[in-house]
Amino acid sequence: MFSSALDRSNGSEDVTMTWTSSSTDRFLLPDMLPIMPIVGAQAWSDNMKTSKGLINIRRQQDALCFSQYSLKTAKYSALTTVRVECHFVDDEKVSAADWTALGRLVHGVQSAQWIVDRPANLMNVDDMVKAAASVAKALSIDPVIIRGEQLRDLGFGGIYNVGIYNVGKAALQPPAFICLSHAPKGATKSFALVGKGIMFDTGGLTIKGKEAMPGWKCDMAGAAVALHSFATLVASGFTEELHVLLCCAENAVSPEANKPDDIITLLSGQTVEINNTDAEGRLVLADGVYYAKNMLKVSTIIDIATLTVAQCSVTGRYHAAIMSNSEELERKALRAGLASGDLCHPMQYVPDLHMSDYASAVADMKNAQLGAMMAAPSELAGLFIAAQIDLKDGTEWLHVDMGTLAMADDRATGYGVPLLVSLLGEFTNALILSGRCTD
Repeated sequence: MFSSALDRSNGSEDVTMTWTSSSTDRFLLPDMLPIMPIVGAQAWSDNMKTSKGLINIRRQQDALCFSQYSLKTAKYSALTTVRVECHFVDDEKVSAADWTALGRLVHGVQSAQWIVDRPANLMNVDDMVKAAASVAKALSIDPVIIRGEQLRDLGFGGIYNVGIYNVGKAALQPPAFICLSHAPKGATKSFALVGKGIMFDTGGLTIKGKEAMPGWKCDMAGAAVALHSFATLVASGFTEELHVLLCCAENAVSPEANKPDDIITLLSGQTVEINNTDAEGRLVLADGVYYAKNMLKVSTIIDIATLTVAQCSVTGRYHAAIMSNSEELERKALRAGLASGDLCHPMQYVPDLHMSDYASAVADMKNAQLGAMMAAPSELAGLFIAAQIDLKDGTEWLHVDMGTLAMADDRATGYGVPLLVSLLGEFTNALILSGRCTD
């Protein structure tokens, strides 16, 4: 719970906000910290003092990782109060619409965190379908939900020859492809947010080790972020056409699971030789981006995923790795990262030099390169997704790999919601969502 007071007496806008938390175990600022980069308070001191002691904010993601989700049985007793002051010194004022939009953004961050923090026994494909349906109902949208055998019947292929269903066929819950669409009158642009929703990733038969597997409940963070970025934008009066596509499955182990050497056919019609069942995210996203381009006919496609652990080696733990066929869209993403605090940095996009890493003797391509490769692993993963869509007609594509940014200290950060909302915020009724109030 927070309260705020606005003071214009000195010619600028000084906003004082007070948060009261009932946490003594871990200091929580769930309703305020996610918006701080947006409103310009990006420079945090290493430590902030409170009446209860010292709060340590060790890195930027910590400002986004105070999730409300917990199943701890211990009851919190003492209250901790922190006074946060935000100073707006430019000529543009923060409107009532801006404050409302910031509240929606906070809710979007927390909602994504709530999904990512839940373990797979409490957040499976069925639960993600319910979460998406709940968002659709709140926005008065009729969702498109394709599940199980319907994926084959409606052109996604079938249990043995489609990416999304092939990944999910070993799990108890059938996989799902979910699409929510917002198409206001007068729209002249179209966007699609495509999220990877692997509800738990064992690695499949290319199984992760006992130390590597814990924590991979977060592999659906892309879907959670895409869903609640969509909800935030639409609720804030998004004026253009916007779709969110969630590609949800569990990468499980069973006799039905993908095996190395299997050949499957993606929605694009391309055949893929599986040589690494732990490179499954690109398979589900491949179907998602193809659907966005060829069924929804959108002009800008943005996919977001915890796609590779190697992302950390490319851009570190403060910046997501992005890739785009559009220099303008890439620059916009970089500016959105600076405005929102969800930092990102580009990878090179040179498919003509690096797609040879996917060469297969028996299929159109492999899904991974296990030997010496010409491209960096994270770049190669992004190129696989781009290879499923025709980009020669002017379609813009942006890939966001947040492989190691979705979690910090075993809690969901909500990374990605501020980034996507800031990137597309210019099409809402809230100036602040695009970062324009701090330009």
